[in-house]
Amino acid sequence: MKKSYLLLLLALLLLYACQGTEDWIKDPVTLVNPLMGTASSYEFSAGNTYPAIGVPWGMHTWTPQTGRNGDGWTYTYDAHKLVGFKQTHQPSPWINDYGCFSLFPVSGERPGYTEEERASWFSHKAERATPYEYSVYLAEYDIEASFSPTSRACIFRIRYPSGAPASLIVDVMDRDGQTRKGHIRVDTVSGIITGYSVHEHGGTPDNFKNYFIICPDCDIKDYKLFDDGTCRITFLLSADKPYWTVEIRVASSFISPEQAALNLSGELDGKDYETVCREGKATWNKALSRIEIAGGTRRRQETFYSCLYRSLLFPRSLYEYDSLGTRIHYSPYNGKIARGYMFTDTGFWDTFRCLFPLLNLLYPSENLKMQEGLVNAWLESGFLPEWASPGHRGCMVGNNSASVVTDGYLKRLNWLEDSLGYRPEWPRDKELTGYRIDELYKALLKASEQVHPTVSSTGRLGHEYYNSIGYIPYDVGIDESVARTLEYAYNDWCNARLGESLGAPQDQIETFSKRAGNYRNVFDKEHLLMRGRNLDGSFQTPYNPYKWGDAFTEGNAWHYTWSVFHDMEGLIGLMGGKDAFTRMLDSVFVVPPVFDCSYYGGIIHEIREMQVMNMGNYAHGNQPAQHMIYLYNLTDKPRRTGELAHWVMDRFYSPAPDGYCGDEDNGQTSAWYVFSAIGFYPVCPGSDRYEPGFPLFNKIRLHLENGKTIVITPSEESSPQLKINGRVPEKITHRELIMR
Repeated sequence: MKKSYLLLLLALLLLYACQGTEDWIKDPVTLVNPLMGTASSYEFSAGNTYPAIGVPWGMHTWTPQTGRNGDGWTYTYDAHKLVGFKQTHQPSPWINDYGCFSLFPVSGERPGYTEEERASWFSHKAERATPYEYSVYLAEYDIEASFSPTSRACIFRIRYPSGAPASLIVDVMDRDGQTRKGHIRVDTVSGIITGYSVHEHGGTPDNFKNYFIICPDCDIKDYKLFDDGTCRITFLLSADKPYWTVEIRVASSFISPEQAALNLSGELDGKDYETVCREGKATWNKALSRIEIAGGTRRRQETFYSCLYRSLLFPRSLYEYDSLGTRIHYSPYNGKIARGYMFTDTGFWDTFRCLFPLLNLLYPSENLKMQEGLVNAWLESGFLPEWASPGHRGCMVGNNSASVVTDGYLKRLNWLEDSLGYRPEWPRDKELTGYRIDELYKALLKASEQVHPTVSSTGRLGHEYYNSIGYIPYDVGIDESVARTLEYAYNDWCNARLGESLGAPQDQIETFSKRAGNYRNVFDKEHLLMRGRNLDGSFQTPYNPYKWGDAFTEGNAWHYTWSVFHDMEGLIGLMGGKDAFTRMLDSVFVVPPVFDCSYYGGIIHEIREMQVMNMGNYAHGNQPAQHMIYLYNLTDKPRRTGELAHWVMDRFYSPAPDGYCGDEDNGQTSAWYVFSAIGFYPVCPGSDRYEPGFPLFNKIRLHLENGKTIVITPSEESSPQLKINGRVPEKITHRELIMR
């Protein structure tokens, strides 16, 4: 009897322990690992991330630096030495950084100042990284260093050993082949260091500068300026204690030195290090707590909040506040100072897919600011950006600003309808929109018929062919012709949707609606796949559906055939019906991971990441294929969506340095995980519909900005395999989710 009682007690304790996993996560920032994805290299990406320490959508982030100045791989997990703490704006290693500079504390008589000379060994065992604070022990110098940023400023705490010169190296990174040079000035009387960085890799006007101000809380003994954009500053510290702690306050501005000083006072005055850390932690917890989870393993919880953190870094703020509190910005498009919002560091080819839909669902007030920023970008440059960092950059294909604008506006109408009790109409209710949607529609009209004069990825390269014959020919010297055709067709569908909402002329709407069907012109009924088509109407030969690039962008025909987000029923019809569609979809996951890399002349990292994942020719590590799993909802095997989504989440993601299966790319690959863990996904941004999956956690709460809370739970017995507020939905739409 006593043995039975003990067994019963043990069972109850185990049950209680299991029930403990049902507790709602209340301090989600503690689950975030900013080092997720940092075990990457040029040849193989496990995220190509760096530990971005800052605040959500901050103007600057700060990161420890292991690589040389100018190296896109700023921080790699397998490195053993640190060379700086860098203020960074880098959206990806392939785009690289701009306006960056670094600080690095050193001690002793060691005279070196270059990255190699000043480098210090460190260990991850003596390193701590959170979204709001980073700290590390620099073994070469017996220095403990930590920093905690705000949006436009940062506070450092450096513990120097006594008895040896205590110095700070400031580096504006002129050695990276920069034609324009930065500047550093040290005022030993005031103890203030000022200067600017012009470090950039494109997308900046001639007058571009990032002005900084550095204020240590101790006297400066002396300094030495070097002619390559580096300065070594030695502090005046006494030797009457074993260690001295120095606080250093830093801020910068793209507008002026005076604005940098204003940013410093506005964000750090009256705050000590602990206060900045505490406020940073609270800011992140507030943002991350829009989604509460209960249940699941610790590994899943950490992966989830690490991905949500990554989803809230980009696009980056590029606006500041003047002495009167007026919002102003330096324009990376024309080099002038203007009023209003500005955002940058995002590539719409990546982020239109689900990053912006995530913002539209859970952070609509932030997306409203971003739409206002797009209006300013259009007015200041004559085009909407497709890849901005900080201005127009030549990268990728498509005209997916159409998707970002359309999805943002139509879903904003849902929010307004909820608050007003009726759906606003343009132009009668234009003052309710909050931004000049008419200007954005003008920008989309222009982009459908023009290409930027110097940046061919902005606007539409090949629009003359596309608009006249319905596709971009394979043989006219325009690379990636099928990818461009497919994306333009979807973009035209978005334009038609937006035009209808705005009451645009019927001929415009009809033109865009007709062009939305242009994807049919590059579909090969023999292979049931998309294929390059020549100017004379014949298909390209020879044809290899496993060939990456060429007619496609960082993918092959198996990946891009499904890029008909807006008309899957039409694609099903082209393939001959649902059974054929299902067979072709199945084939992607079961054909071997063979490839043809001849277009690139070698294996690019995206190919290698597909090859090693043991999932056939499915390439989750790159964006064109990421929605494919959810297309099983259009077949007789909808449960396959949940099975594959869970497989990918559990096998391809982890809260570890090798935690991604390819480039993270400005929040897109992270946002895929967030949506999939919630239990649904926006296959077609610009539409109201979400495709169901299978929630990853026992309970999920979405806290919307209108005060509504949505409770999502999994359901093994139903199809779809989830419940929303206790009921199995017939369909999932944005409007129904947000309406109270």
